[in-house]
Amino acid sequence: MSDFTRKARDAHAAIKQILLTEWDPIGVSEFQEAQDEYDAYVAEVYRLLSRRVRVHEVFEYLWWLETSHMGLCGDRQKTEKIAERLVALISDGVLPGTDSALSS
Repeated sequence: MSDFTRKARDAHAAIKQILLTEWDPIGVSEFQEAQDEYDAYVAEVYRLLSRRVRVHEVFEYLWWLETSHMGLCGDRQKTEKIAERLVALISDGVLPGTDSALSS
């Protein structure tokens, strides 16, 4: 497995973990059978982060998911924090093509 592939897999896992345990707008993280609930959104978040978008763009995607796609009222403050957390994966060197030592 190449370093790029390994890093991409690890980035997907990190995004999945954040979406499930920190974002979790429908409150399913504690249920074993729902551990894949947000998997369908991981690839799009990864794509956004790979493009080095700003926090606002990640927020807009998550907000759309919460309010339009899922039909929830949403928690704007929490979603903004999650968007910031996800974008921080770039500077943390989690995504392929990034290196935390270079970002510092």
